[in-house]
Amino acid sequence: MNRNIAHITLVVKDYDEAIAFYTQKLAFTLLQDEKLSDSKRWVLVGPSGPNNCCLLLAKAANENQLQAIGNQTGGRVFLFLYTDDFWKDYHRMVEQGIIFTRPPKKEVYGTVAVFEDLYGNLWDLIEPASRD
Repeated sequence: MNRNIAHITLVVKDYDEAIAFYTQKLAFTLLQDEKLSDSKRWVLVGPSGPNNCCLLLAKAANENQLQAIGNQTGGRVFLFLYTDDFWKDYHRMVEQGIIFTRPPKKEVYGTVAVFEDLYGNLWDLIEPASRD
């Protein structure tokens, strides 16, 4: 059996500002942007590479969803962005104005730093340790 998680919903305030952040600041690819109704779109963004999980950007539709923006996991790290060149990505992200809330640190599992997305959700940027 071959299964994988294809999309993770990320509640956003505005489709276009979220698309701009993820494609310009994090260098993700806009995979799909389809109008479903006057107020709803099907928007997928994700890092390049085969078989990557991507984000489904979902505009908040009510007050409860608005409350979840930026705090979808109660203040814990929400998503994990793996890289094969931590320092290149880290410096590019700093140049793009990405806010790192925890500085780079070498851990047994790799090099990691925590950053915020445009709404304050926390992410880990990780280069896994070599398995040599």
